[in-house]
Amino acid sequence: MSDARHLPDFIIAGAAKSATTWLQHSLQQSPQITMPSHEPHFFSRRYEEGIDAYLEELGEASPRTVLGEKSNSYLTAPEAAARIRRHVPDVRLIFQLRDPVARAYSDYLMLFRRGEVDANISHHLDPDKSASGRFLNDGRYADHMQRFYDLFPAEQILVLRYEDIKRDPVRQLAQCSAHLGLREVLALPIEGRIKDSRAAVVPRPLRRMLAPFRPLVDPIRNTAAVSTLRNLVARPVKYPDFDEKLRAELSAFYRPQIARLEAMTGKQFTAWPDA
Repeated sequence: MSDARHLPDFIIAGAAKSATTWLQHSLQQSPQITMPSHEPHFFSRRYEEGIDAYLEELGEASPRTVLGEKSNSYLTAPEAAARIRRHVPDVRLIFQLRDPVARAYSDYLMLFRRGEVDANISHHLDPDKSASGRFLNDGRYADHMQRFYDLFPAEQILVLRYEDIKRDPVRQLAQCSAHLGLREVLALPIEGRIKDSRAAVVPRPLRRMLAPFRPLVDPIRNTAAVSTLRNLVARPVKYPDFDEKLRAELSAFYRPQIARLEAMTGKQFTAWPDA
């Protein structure tokens, strides 16, 4: 095995729909950082492939750089924390968390936009019906974070708030830089726009028709010509209303989790207005 291949110095481990890609883009701009652009999901979904496969996927890293990866599934996968502890006990962990009510709704919108869930929003977000489903369970931050705090020293764990990106993105990145021991503060990402659910999308029937041509189109998808064609056919999405009663029920559902999270992390989450 090459000396240039080693396990990560840091892992961004969640949460999904909390602008962790924004954070990753900033890290990737730094000459001090090496990390893959995709999410390996090794410790959550591909552990049986073996550690050598993971090392190969992370790629070679100069001893002068800090090696990292991002896989949001590590936060919610029950086995991930123990697996990470077994192989990388000294790793620096980063979690960027979002108001769990807004996070659940954003996740629902993403799958609705893809045509993977229907317009019955109550069926998907009502705590009495779907407390154990993906949308609500992923926001049980105290339950998920407890696994990491049980196994790692608190100084190895950095918890950031998604909402602070808009308030003070420079400070957000400075906290990340300090946690990783970087010599310079990270710069704001050039392509750092947080994904907007209001953006127009290509209608689903047309996407199904074009699916066989994805391998041909993907290499040129960011060209001006393809962007122009996409803009001609893309349409705004009309989403189901997120009524105040359902929002209040979700807020009540998450309130005990947030109280435990504050006690666990020593951070305040008053920036989460829905909680």
